[in-house]
Amino acid sequence: MRVDTRPRKRNAPRPAWKVARSYLQWLRGRRCAFECAECAGPIEAAHTPDSQSKGIGTKAADCNAIPACVYHHRLHTSRGWSALGITREKATAMGDAYWQAWPGRLAWERDNGA
Repeated sequence: MRVDTRPRKRNAPRPAWKVARSYLQWLRGRRCAFECAECAGPIEAAHTPDSQSKGIGTKAADCNAIPACVYHHRLHTSRGWSALGITREKATAMGDAYWQAWPGRLAWERDNGA
């Protein structure tokens, strides 16, 4: 049996217009968007559906993320938005609201040509 020892071909990096690391860091300082008795663990960025930035095998743009505790993020990942009691449209609207509330949004959009 032959073993291929060549380096693995790397996928292309995410385009700059999809990446907003400082926004994700800001989100981690917010409270869980689904705040309830079951909230557990640190806050993570849960990406919401967006047909304009999401493609097959790619993650949605960071500007569509909302803050979710580990419990709610895993629930969303494993069972979908309906497990959290919201629709995809409501999740997208929540993502838009958080993006608009981010203090660094205007500077990020200016620097990334958005």
